[in-house]
Amino acid sequence: MLQERSGSVCELCGSDKSLKILDVPPVSKHIETRILVCDICFDQINHTQPLDSNHWRCLNTSMWSAVPAVQGISWRLLQALSQERWPKDLLDTFYLDDDILAWAKSVPFDTKSAEEEKVIHKDSNGTRLETGDSVILIKDLDVKGAGFTAKRGTSVRSISLIENNASQIEGRVNGHQIVILTQFVKKA
Repeated sequence: MLQERSGSVCELCGSDKSLKILDVPPVSKHIETRILVCDICFDQINHTQPLDSNHWRCLNTSMWSAVPAVQGISWRLLQALSQERWPKDLLDTFYLDDDILAWAKSVPFDTKSAEEEKVIHKDSNGTRLETGDSVILIKDLDVKGAGFTAKRGTSVRSISLIENNASQIEGRVNGHQIVILTQFVKKA
């Protein structure tokens, strides 16, 4: 059915090479959410490849598709690329029925890949920190609850990164496991 509807070409860019089915979320009782796309479109939509804005210039055609799921994903992609002028211009002329627009808006297109969403810890000089690195304190730090001051120049070996907080690491100083702000360390 998808092959017939699409004419055996990608419903976004028109390519006839390496076609596969893309389920466009969310599932809807009123909108057919399956479309046929090529590998390039599929990989960029699913973040296994970065968005190539030149590839997506095809949206100036696919946005006028009669297929609601194609219209919705076209709108989402134009929104994701809207830091450039041409997608903004297309969005100014893009018309969607209210129900299709509500469906398209219900799941915004996430422009970040899983790697980009990963929290990156950096020291005071902007050098990337990894678990197991050694750092040196660049400032005297009062350690609350332990009753001592960690002196500037103290080496902290084998640090741990605080997940989901790029500004904090953990390390052992004077026999105590403490949380240290990354702004007060430099990589050794």
